[in-house]
Amino acid sequence: MKIGIVCYPTYGGSGVLATELGKGLARNGHQVHFITYRQPARLTTFQENVFYHEVRSADYPLFEYPPYDTALASKLVDVVKYEKLDILHVHYAIPHAAVAYMVKKILLQENHYIPVVTTLHGTDITLVGNNKAFSPVVAFSINKSDGVTAVSESLKQQTYDTFKIKNDIKVIYNFIDFERFRKTNKDHFKKAIAPNGERILVHTSNFRKVKRVEDVIHVFKKVQDKIPSKLLLIGDGPERQSLEELCRQLNLCDEIRFLGKQDAVEELLAISDLFIMPSASESFGLAALEAMACEVPVISSNIGGLPEVNINNQTGFLSDVGNVNEMAANAIKILSDENLLAKFRANALAQAKRFDIDNILPQYENYYQHIIDTCVKAV
Repeated sequence: MKIGIVCYPTYGGSGVLATELGKGLARNGHQVHFITYRQPARLTTFQENVFYHEVRSADYPLFEYPPYDTALASKLVDVVKYEKLDILHVHYAIPHAAVAYMVKKILLQENHYIPVVTTLHGTDITLVGNNKAFSPVVAFSINKSDGVTAVSESLKQQTYDTFKIKNDIKVIYNFIDFERFRKTNKDHFKKAIAPNGERILVHTSNFRKVKRVEDVIHVFKKVQDKIPSKLLLIGDGPERQSLEELCRQLNLCDEIRFLGKQDAVEELLAISDLFIMPSASESFGLAALEAMACEVPVISSNIGGLPEVNINNQTGFLSDVGNVNEMAANAIKILSDENLLAKFRANALAQAKRFDIDNILPQYENYYQHIIDTCVKAV
């Protein structure tokens, strides 16, 4: 198949999934075309069957903001026609699904039908889609897609609860590539971070309010009071400065490292003992899954799709959003018992293997073919 993928080229979950999906499809022999305004963050090396098309927005004095939607639509029409794509897969409803509908209508004028699959990732439904300014467009775009997928059962149900959706939504979970995310021997690296054998806790996100990174720091403080520990904060975002100030207030600057955005996050996970994810909203929890693949148990909130990934009292523990005391108590319980930690590590790996890319990729391939076949019959 020749597949077009539209996504945000960022470190967020939707961009990561879209990029890794495209790379996996390319390895399976499909021709994959990424269409976006910047090269995706995880598309860093040459790979056979992978192509990238940059969307450039014209900057006219008439426009207060460059009209990205229009530029994307024009680029998609061009790529679909001249690369002879079989299907478009757009990630994130706003604006990609809406733009894809426009592209379909433009191409229909030339008797060319391009099937569109829309994947819902979370905040496009829970935050952006809930905004009354966008909700009619989100609902319309989902209903006009030829196929719709969601990354968890929770997100699927939330979409039905929020909008009047007529389309069937198929759940295809996020996945993990075990060629990259696996526990490796990085003892020399671990000694550099924790020279006296301290426990290493880790969190990775885009540091937005919804991620509640301040809760990570408060949990760590309670753990550090009982068990010598270090905290690695991976990522960056709007809350970075206030988080640094909180560390100073709690006198934790020597124990916490802000590492910024990291390409080789798997090397940091390989030396970690516990992953903390106290998010207020999480459609799936890809960062938690990456940690689990590296045999790192997870302390998380119990919202959204997280209970579908992190199994309470097996791969880690679930708590209500904001329940820092319980999260810290559970963290201390795991970290203070070597046998329990080893058990949770093994359980985390076993659960992560359910989401191996080799299990998930065929689901997308079969779904694409089903949508293509259905559209051919309809046309």
